Amino acid sequence: MATSLYDLSVPSFLQTVRAVAGFLDRAATHCADAGADPDSFVNMRLYRDMAPFHFQIEAAWHHSVWGFEAMRTGLFAPPALVGPVPFTELRAMMARAEAALSALTPDEVNEWEGKDLDLQIGPRQLAFTAETLILSFSLPNFHFHTVTAYDILRSNGVPLGKRDYEGQLRTRST
Repeated sequence: MATSLYDLSVPSFLQTVRAVAGFLDRAATHCADAGADPDSFVNMRLYRDMAPFHFQIEAAWHHSVWGFEAMRTGLFAPPALVGPVPFTELRAMMARAEAALSALTPDEVNEWEGKDLDLQIGPRQLAFTAETLILSFSLPNFHFHTVTAYDILRSNGVPLGKRDYEGQLRTRST
């Protein structure tokens, strides 16, 4: 049986979006238990020349949702970055990403298989197919930003482990 574009993409994005929502919840609980403000994470960075936590979550939202919008429309046009926002808004971004991804149907996504996409992404003009856009651009960028957000939280005391990042694995039914 062939694996479809939907099977290769949407469930993987959903697994990690849900994991991110889970580790954001863990961060909020950690702050509540410690009497700290979760908004203190918003501008934290791993290193001074790296983008802050809020950017990592926004970029994860953009790559998880707007890659599919690019396949649908032929344009990669995520909303402008909003900059530092309250931690609760970062959690809401992940909820919106989950809702948007959950609304995609296999028929809809699979209809885009093989579609040529010539996209302007920042200063670069890139020629993709639907598959290469998702698998070589959106998915790697998405994982880069989600793992960076995880690392920022973990390096600042939020008790997270590898399983928090993995989320709910999609094991075969027995």
